[in-house]
Amino acid sequence: MTNSNTFSILFWINSSRVKNNQAEIYARISVNSKRTNLSLKTKVDPNLWDANKKRLKGASRRSKQINLYLEEVNAQLFQIYQDLKFKGQLISAQLIKAHYTGEATDKGKTLLDTIDYHNKKIANTLTAGSIRNFGVTESYVIKFLKSKKHTNDIYLKQLNYEFLTDFQMYLSKVWPAGHPKALSHNTIMKHIQRLRKIVTLAFHLEWVDKDPFVRWRMSFEKTNREFLSESELYDLEIKEFISERLDRVRDLFVFSCYTGISYVDVMSLTSENVVRGIDGANWIMTKRQKTNMLVKVPLLPQASEIINKYKEHPMTCVSESLLPRISNEKLNMYLKEVANFVGIKKNLTFHMARHTFATTITLSNGVPIETVSKILGHSKITTTQIYARVLETKVSTDMHQLKTILEIKKNKDTIEKETSNNSNTIKYKYNYV
Repeated sequence: MTNSNTFSILFWINSSRVKNNQAEIYARISVNSKRTNLSLKTKVDPNLWDANKKRLKGASRRSKQINLYLEEVNAQLFQIYQDLKFKGQLISAQLIKAHYTGEATDKGKTLLDTIDYHNKKIANTLTAGSIRNFGVTESYVIKFLKSKKHTNDIYLKQLNYEFLTDFQMYLSKVWPAGHPKALSHNTIMKHIQRLRKIVTLAFHLEWVDKDPFVRWRMSFEKTNREFLSESELYDLEIKEFISERLDRVRDLFVFSCYTGISYVDVMSLTSENVVRGIDGANWIMTKRQKTNMLVKVPLLPQASEIINKYKEHPMTCVSESLLPRISNEKLNMYLKEVANFVGIKKNLTFHMARHTFATTITLSNGVPIETVSKILGHSKITTTQIYARVLETKVSTDMHQLKTILEIKKNKDTIEKETSNNSNTIKYKYNYV
């Protein structure tokens, strides 16, 4: 069924508000007897206005320019009406005006409009860390617009493949203050990935007709995630520190090595998170702040000892936390001192403890990757596979087992062959006799 609309455009001057013998011209848009006025931001002498023809009188250059402008406005408004009619949209005078002025959502939304909308959307759904990361990406986008595009904002319809390529090149030259080097390739990809999520939101909201990322391909370089070997972890555990500060830092790191719990989740643990598990032993039950997923970790003896060590400690009594609390910045800074005293040459960070748990503690000792993924609180097993590292000792053990199996098979085949030959010899002798 086709909807029939009545549509008309009428030009008029506001003769009730004449100032300095000048009156403003308006376009009256009418659809189905409902109308709205559109100011054309142009003023003329009311004595030159022809009320019947709705145009200026005379053949002066000024009159010709104004009349030509009115014809162009009439053509543009009519074209907007035709486009909306072709798309089958519900047409109104206000909608036609919005499209003409650029206020319509599918024409006038900008990149910063979308960023603002996205920020409101994630305010109560993402963690503080994720929101902060989006904020960093947003700051780079704004700096890029000002320094490279010489503008404060850009319409969504102006986004294209070239914009994304230029943004990538811009990020490749960014050297953040206080950082030892420029942004890495993977960091650049993460910023573009966040921008992509923001723009994709606009596409789903139909604020933009096409997705500028449709031909964009993300490319991440494979990185080796460092972890402590079994011997390095042992040296760290047995090291006696004169400094109580470094002793606490070491304990927090070791605790994470034997539980796989991240920094932010370790800092939020209380005695209520220690519960009796299905096996009757103590488990830690908590929710990951990053994903809000429930994590249940059976406590290994090493982790239990650290909990007991700080059970009556003044720092935990005051904060009512399971372990002493310390800022992430200070913790990672002090870990550099810990590594120096122990003789660990690797760049020791607290997140390395999580890698160590996944690799040295669990996977290398035969714990199935599905179990490790569950303990780490990953929603996808592919995420766990990033942490999964096969150690040389594990390769050696597995190959040794394979070597033993092959030797057994070889000996078995030799015995069966000799038995078969002996049987044939006896049969031959029997037939000869």
